[in-house]
Amino acid sequence: MHPQPLLSVADVDVAGAFYAELLGGNDDHGGRHGGAVREYGRIEIGDRLVLQLHVIGAEHHHGALAQDGVPLGNGVAVWFATDAFDAAVQRVRGLRAEIVHDVHINPNARQREIWLRDPDGYLVVIAEA
Repeated sequence: MHPQPLLSVADVDVAGAFYAELLGGNDDHGGRHGGAVREYGRIEIGDRLVLQLHVIGAEHHHGALAQDGVPLGNGVAVWFATDAFDAAVQRVRGLRAEIVHDVHINPNARQREIWLRDPDGYLVVIAEA
């Protein structure tokens, strides 16, 4: 089994570009359904899907995934582990994202981590594998 988290976002193009750069992956899948607004995206690293993005308000076959007007990201931490931690930190710095906790050693996990916010306010953790 492999997790395939899906985040509701305000703008799939913005979130897709952010996560592709952050994770060193590709923003794949057009996800435009008869309009200019991109409704769905997939972040892939190699041939592995690591994150899905879905615009708020698009219901598709499953109904809405998030309510308009409710702040995104509350209570959610999107956590990624990498063997290339130093390179990931450089990508974080290049994005000029809000850094919540700069590089530190998590005393519980005994690994290096950096915590930041994505464009929708989700807490993102990049951890050393």
